[in-house]
Amino acid sequence: MNAGLDDLDRHLLSLLQANARDPAASLGRKLKIARTTVVARIARLEREGVVAGYGVRLGQKLEHAAVRAICGISVDAKRAPAVIRALERIPEVEELSAVSGQFDYMVFLRCETPEKLDVLLDQLGQLDGIKQTQTSIVLSRKIDRRSALPAVA
Repeated sequence: MNAGLDDLDRHLLSLLQANARDPAASLGRKLKIARTTVVARIARLEREGVVAGYGVRLGQKLEHAAVRAICGISVDAKRAPAVIRALERIPEVEELSAVSGQFDYMVFLRCETPEKLDVLLDQLGQLDGIKQTQTSIVLSRKIDRRSALPAVA
């Protein structure tokens, strides 16, 4: 992840990933630079597409109150666009990735209860164009690097 980034950019990105709501003045103190420099760097990172947006990362309270699963799906190639559109409309679908190997896609699911996951998996299996599914329930997350960059010393 170089993209012409210097150590200060990487440190700033790390701080933003930890707390995107941290005020520029606070970021400046942590980085030992002026607030205006922070604002200018963030604007440049956004303009260059390094920062694509800001969002909410769910906390442990909701994370632990959910059943998460990974579902491999095989699809009829001609029906793949319709399957993707159908999956986009299902709020429990957190992510859909095209993959190589036994399956065409991996679907990352989050449901409130095992019973709701069961119903959802039945719905997925009935979608026109899905030929096969295989699901694994996530028991725990051992490493989580979804939004962290290595800290710059």
